[in-house]
Amino acid sequence: MKIKDFNHSLLGLVENIGLLVIAIATVFAMGNETLAMVRSMRVTLTDLLMLFLYLEVLAMVGLYYGSGKLPVRLPMYIAMVALARYLILDMKSMDDWRMLAVTASILLLTLAVFLIRYGHVRFPYPGDDTYEQRHTEYSRD
Repeated sequence: MKIKDFNHSLLGLVENIGLLVIAIATVFAMGNETLAMVRSMRVTLTDLLMLFLYLEVLAMVGLYYGSGKLPVRLPMYIAMVALARYLILDMKSMDDWRMLAVTASILLLTLAVFLIRYGHVRFPYPGDDTYEQRHTEYSRD
């Protein structure tokens, strides 16, 4: 049992170090992006979307630190914003099929988020807050 506990502690330490590295790198990248906007004295939509991506990554790290869980939807939101940013940046150089493919990818991710959210609300996991709320409501009736 000692080896199992040691391995679990070691993996937890590596996980926390990895999250810390991701958070520090994200803050550093966010600072570089902000500095570039200040130097150019210009803010574009792509700059704002990039900052939003950084904030989403920080929110994901914070959520994981706080709860130990990572909702599947959060990386999907990040992917949608990243694809939208790609579409905005390279729209002039994209052919029609690539633009259609990127747009379809965003639509598929949106549908996937909707389905996951619907499934979470309609069929919550035992031990989840939503599950507890639904069963206490039904037991009162």
